[in-house]
Amino acid sequence: MTGGFREQVLKFISRIPKGRVVSYSQVAAACGHPRAARQVGGILRAEPDNSGVPWWRVINNQGIISIKGSWTASKERQRELLMKEGVEVSENFEVDIHQYRYGQSQ
Repeated sequence: MTGGFREQVLKFISRIPKGRVVSYSQVAAACGHPRAARQVGGILRAEPDNSGVPWWRVINNQGIISIKGSWTASKERQRELLMKEGVEVSENFEVDIHQYRYGQSQ
């Protein structure tokens, strides 16, 4: 995959509206590489926090916040950002992905 894939991923994620989520595999498929979900995660990890890309709107396909966490991002921070946008997130970091998934009939 080339830098073009990275740009597609960031552009797709930037278009996700507030209060909606997508899965890593959904992003990969939308960008033409349906088996590249892990690469989507890697691309997001490499983005600086101030890039403007709403990384917190990407969760795993089971509706669980699965970020491993670092000094700049954590499950708790992702949960907080999603909840500020009106997404209900359980104490176990679970989201009803069917209710909040972007791209389904709204």
